[in-house]
Amino acid sequence: MKNEQSWRFQMLGIGFFVIAAILILQTIRIQLSPESETFVSLAEGIYAGEEIEVLPPRGQIYDRKENLLAGNKTVYEIGVDLQFIDPTKGARDISMTLSTVLGLDFNEVMNIVSTPYSPAVAYLPIARSIPSDLALELLSQVADSRNAQTEGNDDYLRLHGLDFRPSLERRYPEQDLGSSVLGFMTQYNQSFYGVEQYYNSLLAGIPQKYWIPFDPNRVYELPDIPSGASLVLTIDREIQAMVENTIDEAKEKYDASSATVIVMEPKTGEILAMASTPRLNLNEYWLFDELYPTPKNADDPPVPYNRAISQSFEPGSVFKIFTMAAALDNGTVERDTIFFDPGYYKVGGITINNWDGLAYSEQDMVGCMRYSLNVCLAWIGSEMGADSFYDYMNAFGFGHVTGVDITGEVTGRLKEPGDDDWWPADLGTNTFGQGVSVTPIQIMQAVSALANEGRMVVPHVLKAFVDNGSQIPTHVQYAGSPISKETAENITDILAYSLEKEASNALVDGYRIAGKTGTAEIPTKYGYTREITNASFVGWGPTDDPQFIVYVWIEEPSATPNSIWGSKTAAPVFSQIVERLVVLMDLPPDQVRLSLKEN
Repeated sequence: MKNEQSWRFQMLGIGFFVIAAILILQTIRIQLSPESETFVSLAEGIYAGEEIEVLPPRGQIYDRKENLLAGNKTVYEIGVDLQFIDPTKGARDISMTLSTVLGLDFNEVMNIVSTPYSPAVAYLPIARSIPSDLALELLSQVADSRNAQTEGNDDYLRLHGLDFRPSLERRYPEQDLGSSVLGFMTQYNQSFYGVEQYYNSLLAGIPQKYWIPFDPNRVYELPDIPSGASLVLTIDREIQAMVENTIDEAKEKYDASSATVIVMEPKTGEILAMASTPRLNLNEYWLFDELYPTPKNADDPPVPYNRAISQSFEPGSVFKIFTMAAALDNGTVERDTIFFDPGYYKVGGITINNWDGLAYSEQDMVGCMRYSLNVCLAWIGSEMGADSFYDYMNAFGFGHVTGVDITGEVTGRLKEPGDDDWWPADLGTNTFGQGVSVTPIQIMQAVSALANEGRMVVPHVLKAFVDNGSQIPTHVQYAGSPISKETAENITDILAYSLEKEASNALVDGYRIAGKTGTAEIPTKYGYTREITNASFVGWGPTDDPQFIVYVWIEEPSATPNSIWGSKTAAPVFSQIVERLVVLMDLPPDQVRLSLKEN
């Protein structure tokens, strides 16, 4: 039995050996035969090709009401396939046609199309980002040329070799609307600033690699490539346009160096509008350097693309609302606490005076805010103590990024005890917004705690993203609760009462508003100067159920001596914006709204 099995295995082994020997001999014969080059050419023809990476269509960007803010448009790269150019007149005819239709320089095109063909240099680009209408005009001329040749007419343009390569290019139908929020894409698929850069991986999708044979008979249609995710922003196009028009008018009226406004919902952190000057037409991104030039002096700061998140500055008296909120919250003072104001206060070796140099005698905390008394706030800071004061300011988010989903946010600076450059005098000046730097978006986040029952929300511009046909919403994120609900309601009422008693320029008929002006002297190499200021106003309302926060910052207004004050510039701009905002938000006056609630 064993011998029989052994014999079978031997026969099977011999069979495999014979088959292998035949294959080896046949391979050697093919390689040595005269027909070997034919076989090699055939193999190269079958398997030759290249692996290419295909980018998916970029996701689109919409506002909260599905208005398109950023989309894609088909454009063409016009080039030449050198091996098909007519040797007699081809280069000249192509150059003449492209200079006529596209406005290109004849000699420059002639230099390109006259390049000798070689396998290494077969195709050369001539012009990129050509709109479809011009590409179609060129294609029509190519078709006419071919028809004339077919009909035997020798008087035709030799346009053989012209090559048309379509691609998708970013287009912004609203031009500069929301440019500081959107950012932009270049024709080389590079994203800069805004949500274009922040959410680039979502928008761009996943590139796919495909093997493309050189043999045109073996090129199959590429499969559909899923596009990148589309974004639905919290921005409201109508509110954004209104805000941009308003700050453009304000910048001109007050002869300011810039103007910035943010509008946000206090309960959700959704940013309805964010605008600053200057603004870039996103379809002409190559003009970026003209609007945002590199400073000639190394000591000068660059022009920020989006001042709302990328420029920090001393906020001035707007900051007093956070000092007062902290003191009320920890019990240092109460609403009716009396402070005697002699017109000055000494802290850390310096003397602090009120903004107008006057003394206001006995004032409760409402009076301190109504008259915006530096002396009172410095006293409050000393009564609180440095540890408690800076703990609250950190809890409000100052000195930290908010995490807003736009590229380019900076931190500002909150000096604290223990820092090399902090001095006891800083406690006094910081309480009224001097010696501390913030960004507008930090102000918005901190104010949300006052307008949202003590809960601070994270500002954001993404409402939802759409991927594979499904819309996935974002959720509210909270950044802590620096103060109690009772404190938030108390400080809101104090500020609303103060505006009403002062007959402030920020008031809006029919709506009770809480808010505070800010006028901050801008530090220079030689100290502070009263002639150059940051004028600002932050307000929210309606006070019984806040639906919006609006922050207005006018940088260096100089039209008149009075325009340096926030009460004369930023406050009326705030009022203008809110008057239009309540209409766009369909928000009835307080009396109507409250009566509807009762019924």
